[in-house]
Amino acid sequence: QVQLVESGGGSVQAGGSLRLSCKASGFNGYCMTWFRQAPGQRREGIASIDSDGATHYDDSVKGRFTISRDKPKNTVYLQMNSLKPEDTAIYYCAADFRYLEARWADANEYTYWGQGTQVTVSS
Repeated sequence: QVQLVESGGGSVQAGGSLRLSCKASGFNGYCMTWFRQAPGQRREGIASIDSDGATHYDDSVKGRFTISRDKPKNTVYLQMNSLKPEDTAIYYCAADFRYLEARWADANEYTYWGQGTQVTVSS
């Protein structure tokens, strides 16, 4: 049984930093991705990493967020720097056994999801 558990969310002022963690159990698959969803908005993929270490980023976070993967710990991290109020959302970790290529940001492609962690950035 695959479980994804996020942690590390919280409240921070604009310009601050947070690091999110996603601990996976029962999963040794290919693609792990961070999504976020603000109230009234669609769930958007922001950063992805595959088992070979290749990464993808949405333009909205490129240069500010960094995704990394600790394979022995089966954990994926999202280091978020220079946070902005528009980064406020619930952040979700998602995983899939397939190599998704250009589909990495499509929420419909993912089989496994965490429960989400709230990130709030105040101005």
